[in-house]
Amino acid sequence: MQPLARELADSLRDARSRTLALVDDLSDAQLIGPCLPIVNPLLWEIGHAAWFQERWVLRQLRGEPPILLEGDALYDSARVPHDTRWTIPLPSRSETLAYMRHVLDRVLDRLEGCALNDAEAYFHRLVLAHEDMHDEAFVYTRQTLGYSAPRPFPAAEPRADGVAYAAECAEDAEVPGGTYLLGSTPDTPFVFDNEKWAQPVAIRPFRIARTAVTNRQFLEFVADRGYERRELWSDAGWRWREQARAEHPLYWQCSTNGGWLVRRYNRVQPLDERLPVLHVNWYEAMAYCRWAGRRLPTEAEWEAAASAEPTPDGRTLAPRRRTLPWGQAGCDPRRAHLDLRQADCIPVHLLPESDSAFGVRQMIGNVWEWTASDFEPYAGFAADPYKEYSEPWFGGTHRVLRGGAFATRARLIGNCYRNFYTPDRRDVLAGFRTCTL
Repeated sequence: MQPLARELADSLRDARSRTLALVDDLSDAQLIGPCLPIVNPLLWEIGHAAWFQERWVLRQLRGEPPILLEGDALYDSARVPHDTRWTIPLPSRSETLAYMRHVLDRVLDRLEGCALNDAEAYFHRLVLAHEDMHDEAFVYTRQTLGYSAPRPFPAAEPRADGVAYAAECAEDAEVPGGTYLLGSTPDTPFVFDNEKWAQPVAIRPFRIARTAVTNRQFLEFVADRGYERRELWSDAGWRWREQARAEHPLYWQCSTNGGWLVRRYNRVQPLDERLPVLHVNWYEAMAYCRWAGRRLPTEAEWEAAASAEPTPDGRTLAPRRRTLPWGQAGCDPRRAHLDLRQADCIPVHLLPESDSAFGVRQMIGNVWEWTASDFEPYAGFAADPYKEYSEPWFGGTHRVLRGGAFATRARLIGNCYRNFYTPDRRDVLAGFRTCTL
């Protein structure tokens, strides 16, 4: 098998193995679950992942007929209304698993003896990225629905919880101004259309927190009646807060002795103040910033803090960019908390080898980070074949997140990757870091 084809085959097997492992301990009832606007029935979602693979690799690329004649009517997320996914006649669990095996086996069979060109490799990478994203969604769906924690892959080595908090982590990092090349370049093996293509932007000097906002810091905001003070919230944020009746982050609970607990999956445990605040939405992040006298970084600032390097005199940004905050080396466990090596975040001061050129820590992995920016196209945007991925969500309805979380796959994430959600979403694995005003 051609080396590229072998690499893709191994990755596709790995993704499917991860998908199955994330649901195989759940009952048939749990695979359906309640109808909520922020989740899908997991039985539908695993079938959708296989259908998407068939749609783009076997049908679009290979020109083969559908395996399931009713597949589009069942699994096309652009055509099947969200709430009907609980009521349409889905195949049974065993039938869904058989369909998933059939699709993957056929895709792998077509890779045997195939000399892939870049255009053909694109569709394999597209379906791989798509399945990786759904695998992360399975993790926060298990949290939303109160299911047990997913099994780590593989289990992480025990971390030294006694490691002292580094004093420098409490300081801001200084990023000089200059011209920065925002976005991905054509030599990147696979990117989504919303990252195309890199273009120069002017960056003014700014100071950004070396770590994400912690539970301890956010707890001060809660204790200072941050959720009750109208002046800290935008009009839209206050409407959301009143409708949601939010008084603290989603899964926090105040104990009888006045301390704080948090529900993680199906267990309630003491709130670890060293961890990044998690499951907060953009409105909550913005209210915290106003309370703290700080702000969210723009996505250009976030990417510059992750990718750029200073000139030798430190006065401006050098032309060279890093693929990852620490350089070009891959996302090993010493540098990034990714790949669901454990089913929760780690303290924000860990992984000093993750630091960017400016000393900003854990910009990749652990927790997605909200930015101040609306999700909009870069100049010259043109939709890729999967037109539904980006274009329908432009227009100010979504905000950009950067960096990945503990459940994000390492092969998916990089400094230029743009995630996007509506500002009210608290179920996703999101936190934030701040900048000085």
